[in-house]
Amino acid sequence: MNTLLLRLIGPMQSWGLQSHFGVRDTGREPSKSGLLGLACAAIGIPREDDAALRQLAALRMGVRVDREGELSRDYHTAQNVLKSGGGLKDTELSTRYYLADAAFLVGLEGEDLSLLQKIQTALANPVWPIFLGRKAFVPAQPVQLSDGLKTDLLLEEALQMYPYLGRNPAPERLRVVIESLDGELIRPDQPISFSSRRFATRRVRVSFIAPPAMPKEDLPCTSPA
Repeated sequence: MNTLLLRLIGPMQSWGLQSHFGVRDTGREPSKSGLLGLACAAIGIPREDDAALRQLAALRMGVRVDREGELSRDYHTAQNVLKSGGGLKDTELSTRYYLADAAFLVGLEGEDLSLLQKIQTALANPVWPIFLGRKAFVPAQPVQLSDGLKTDLLLEEALQMYPYLGRNPAPERLRVVIESLDGELIRPDQPISFSSRRFATRRVRVSFIAPPAMPKEDLPCTSPA
């Protein structure tokens, strides 16, 4: 198996799982539908291309939570919003949740190395803008990791070995959420079609690991007197 690692860091992120009407929720880590939507935007896959989405959806996803972030809430009002039956509403109210100052290392695992390479290349020069769950939430650091494509490395191993992305001091342990057929939790975020907004469920398991070491900064050059 091969694994592609991505970095998701930003002032605000939102990864909705079951948003309805006036309440827009967020999960505590990136959703698979949101992450694959980001990949589709980078590659330039249109919303109607269900075949291309199926290829991406077959990848197994895992998330290492390097900084949990703070759950925050905004109250929104909007005017002249289209009604489902036609016409305009005078005012639309909504409550929107997001994660402030969170940091995630996300992995996608699959046998098709060329597909992972395609995503990796597209993230460096995306066809359409990429964002962290909502269009207003742009990444604070590049999503692409130059050393993020790991050949012949399982998802679990890649997430455990890659250097810590958070700040010092690191927490004693990091939460890891990995897609697994025998997982104890269910997530309703396996995308089937973005055009018709259809999703299936998938199972995930949660574990905790010690944070890997942060990369050492290069020491200043010195020369003997």
